[in-house]
Amino acid sequence: MRETPGPSGSLGMSVSSLFFYNLVKTLRLLDIFQDMGWLQNFLLLSALSLISSSSAAGEGCKEYGLQFERSFSVVGEAAMLNCTLVAPEVFDFWNVSYNIHWYSKETLELGQATERTLVRGTTLWFLNALPQDTGKYLCVVRTPTQCFSQTTSLIVNQTNSHCDRPDTHTQYLTNSVFGEMVCPLKDMKTELGDSYSFKWYKDCQPIETDDKFMYRDDNQSLTVKRVEPKDGGFYTCTVTFDLGGIPTSMSATIKCEVKEEYVLQPRIVVPTNESVKAELGSKFNKECRVFVPCVGEHWVSVLWLASGADDYIPKDSTQRVFHQTQPDQRQVDGEKGVWLNHLLTFSEVKQEDFYVNYSCDVISSHNFVGAQFTLLPADPNLMLPVGLLLGCLALNFTAAVVFYYLFKIHIVLCFRGVFPFLYTEADADGKLYDAYVAYPRLFGDRANKEVEGFALHTMPQVLEGKCGYKLFIPGRDNLPGEAVVDLVEERIRASRRLLLLYSASAFSSSDVSAVSEAWQHWYERETAMHHALLEGSLRVVLLELEELHPAQLAVLPPSLRQLRKKQGVVRVRKNHTARRTTRRPGGWSLASGEEERQEGVQGLATPPLCPSSRFWKELRYHMPVRGKRTPCSERETLGNV
Repeated sequence: MRETPGPSGSLGMSVSSLFFYNLVKTLRLLDIFQDMGWLQNFLLLSALSLISSSSAAGEGCKEYGLQFERSFSVVGEAAMLNCTLVAPEVFDFWNVSYNIHWYSKETLELGQATERTLVRGTTLWFLNALPQDTGKYLCVVRTPTQCFSQTTSLIVNQTNSHCDRPDTHTQYLTNSVFGEMVCPLKDMKTELGDSYSFKWYKDCQPIETDDKFMYRDDNQSLTVKRVEPKDGGFYTCTVTFDLGGIPTSMSATIKCEVKEEYVLQPRIVVPTNESVKAELGSKFNKECRVFVPCVGEHWVSVLWLASGADDYIPKDSTQRVFHQTQPDQRQVDGEKGVWLNHLLTFSEVKQEDFYVNYSCDVISSHNFVGAQFTLLPADPNLMLPVGLLLGCLALNFTAAVVFYYLFKIHIVLCFRGVFPFLYTEADADGKLYDAYVAYPRLFGDRANKEVEGFALHTMPQVLEGKCGYKLFIPGRDNLPGEAVVDLVEERIRASRRLLLLYSASAFSSSDVSAVSEAWQHWYERETAMHHALLEGSLRVVLLELEELHPAQLAVLPPSLRQLRKKQGVVRVRKNHTARRTTRRPGGWSLASGEEERQEGVQGLATPPLCPSSRFWKELRYHMPVRGKRTPCSERETLGNV
């Protein structure tokens, strides 16, 4: 049985050998008792049985289980299994003698019984691996007082190539720079002594030294110059050596991956050799923002320096002026790189800090770059007066908008009266009438008389008599015997506006079908809707003498409801506060001073006959601009509110 010397240099003795030595001494003593031969035979058989049981692999040892790392080899090459039990966390191997034994799965001890295996130190060598060598092997370490065991796996693969290895080791090279690969078998040279040599292959082709590859450390390392993506692939390093007088070899395959990593010249974005103002006694921060174009890690340093100082500003937050580092931000969109942010912080700005140049220095492997700024005292604060001025302007503008919204009609009519020369003559457009007055005519209905009275009497008195507009009113201006269809079409085209007049009474008839039929056969309305909604050549003004309820709105034709929703209506409003108000049926106020008692108009919302009243002003606002014609007199009134 092979014995392994301990770290002290003395030769350890196996337990079975020690027991055999004691057995021989015992048998010699038993020669004295020759007449007791049966006792000698009994003790001899017992001793042999004890020897067999004591030498069983790993019996009674502290078990460390199966080693995590497996060993790989190929047929025809050497294979090695390393016992990791000789370690300080297992026992004090520096001061305690020990020996190592290796056993196969058949519990046969290896290292002496066969010429293909060799135990050297903590390593079990297979000089010429065969497929049947694949399996688990037990390493047993014994000391005078303890015993430890651990199982290691060996996998022997069959390969058809001298450089193809099933197990690979991944190593990385950096693009565009010099890279180096190290043979995974490099650490074996301590086991091999001086008789070894390394050989490298790429994709099974031998690698020779040229302008692309270079060997280092006795060919244990391979240097690749100016790495390119095509340099990736599989590399194999083979070490040839002599072990126990038998020449053999081992190989390892490296899967080389080229990383797209690089670092270019940094760029300082902020500061930009500028002047920065700060208030005396305030807290101030200035950022040094640097972009480093790179892929992967970078080795860039950013420092702050004040002009005239002997050393860089420290990163000590207890100082009044200190350097503060912010987390890096990697940019993956567009140009790839890293943003570096370093703050120069003044916890309190003092007078001595002004008119000093502070430089941000960036140090990299490429070059040294820097940028600076000068700290100046801040100008007087004008924010308050400027804010008050802007606030006043905004308030005035808002008030002007609100005022115009509330008094828009009055302002527009006043502007028309004061500056009539700014408007062109309306008669130049070829139209004959300023407005065509249309209203539903419901025969036999009292509401028809009310609407007709307003259309035939009240409107002409104000619009024609006081304001000078020219109206066309059916029933007043058409000649007997004229064709109605042709007349309506012709007069509407000759008018600048169409005043569509109706009241709530027109929809309050008990005969709903009669009302609906009258609206449907109202040709003026159909023609007006066609010109207004489809052609856009005519502007329609809706006049409501009374407020319509939802039920009455439902009777309106769809086109009229759409136009009403789109542009609104001009409606006579109630007047509850006018002095000397006279109540009439319907609750509307008439002109103060005179109670107009027109036949057939009782119960209708009748506005005052004054052009300056709210209703007539709103109506005049929608009427065509008179231009240079006689302005509407608002002083002459037929009644006061």
